[in-house]
Amino acid sequence: MSEILDSSKAQNLDLQLQTLGPFFRITAKNLETQTELGKAEGLIRVWLKGTILHLDSIRLRRETLGMEKSIFGIGLFLGAVAIRYGYDCGCKTAELLAINDSDLYHSKLVRFYTRIGFKAVHEVTGSGFGDYAHMLVWGGVGTRMDANVEELLVKWCTRFKPRK
Repeated sequence: MSEILDSSKAQNLDLQLQTLGPFFRITAKNLETQTELGKAEGLIRVWLKGTILHLDSIRLRRETLGMEKSIFGIGLFLGAVAIRYGYDCGCKTAELLAINDSDLYHSKLVRFYTRIGFKAVHEVTGSGFGDYAHMLVWGGVGTRMDANVEELLVKWCTRFKPRK
């Protein structure tokens, strides 16, 4: 976690993790202006398959569009803190829904999460009875995706190592 936080500071980002019971929130602020650039929220839940990192949302401010670093870069930092926190809490699996607000943005989200290491496990379309549970949990339709927490850390840990 310290390497992720140190790496974020080198990118002029201040990342803060707040927890309350099983819930967590991670905020990203510009170090100079203290302007909030984005946040991620979720929870740690015990399930039949073990402890799961449930990534509920990542929201980035519109101001990030004009920044030098890509908005996915800020999203990657937020996600890295969430994944590391899940690992520290004993989570083996991370789950999320790539929300389908528009076809263009949905396809970008699915590509982004796939590139990071998530795999699609279910298309939530709202057309089947089985989708209602997903829609209640996630609040919408989209692509349900899972990832192995440890594999994500191994894949991305070099991204946050100090450069020599």
